[in-house]
Amino acid sequence: MRLRSARVLVSNDDGINASGLRVLERIAKSLSDDVWVVAPESEQSASGHSLTLTLPLRVRKIGARKFAVNGTPTDCVLLAVQHIIPGKPPDLVLSGVNAGGNLGEDITYSGTVAAAMEGALLGIPAIALSQVRVYGENVRWAASEHHGPTIIRKLLHEKWPHNVLMNVNFPDLPAAQVGKTEITVQGRRKIGNKVTTGRDSRGYDYVWIGTERNEDPSFEGSDLKAVSEGRISITPLCLDLTHRRTLTSLRAVFE
Repeated sequence: MRLRSARVLVSNDDGINASGLRVLERIAKSLSDDVWVVAPESEQSASGHSLTLTLPLRVRKIGARKFAVNGTPTDCVLLAVQHIIPGKPPDLVLSGVNAGGNLGEDITYSGTVAAAMEGALLGIPAIALSQVRVYGENVRWAASEHHGPTIIRKLLHEKWPHNVLMNVNFPDLPAAQVGKTEITVQGRRKIGNKVTTGRDSRGYDYVWIGTERNEDPSFEGSDLKAVSEGRISITPLCLDLTHRRTLTSLRAVFE
């Protein structure tokens, strides 16, 4: 792929005004002269790969090649390819940069990964990018902004199957302190271990799912271990969720 002339679609799940989207815009424009941005009007974190089918969607033009959609990240990528961008479809989908890592089981909830997933489903090479952070503190974007262009260039030197997307996570470190890049497997961490209850100002009870995670960063070769030790993690993800070994054993039982 000749990146300078490639058409690049940028999206996210943190919304059209997110700082990470501006970071990714700058990354994309350092690589290509044909960058389009289509992102949700508001934050869509943990929306997963959801598509809006029961409500009409509105597209708001913000500027040249920049649009907001009152829908999910999946909606944004689908509409960008099928409706918003004229002429040829994008050659590359970049999603992020997410304010927070998408590691382990996060990928099943992540709207950032879902936007890249939709790109892959449409036959377009797609990369999700996330910046690990400490919640409650300002996000340090330097690692993703500095190393992002190199990571993208190196990935696009290789061809990967249409049903594969790339999930990239940058450690929460100054750019100069980031270690080598590691190709990793999906680690194990589960969000939602803490649920808070309370009562609002009108006297109604509520339940709030927290972002605390139960995780194991010691799993060798995992995305969690890589970023916990200051390295950039790249995990190739496959859209085919079939578990082959179980498929074989079940066929033996039922056939």
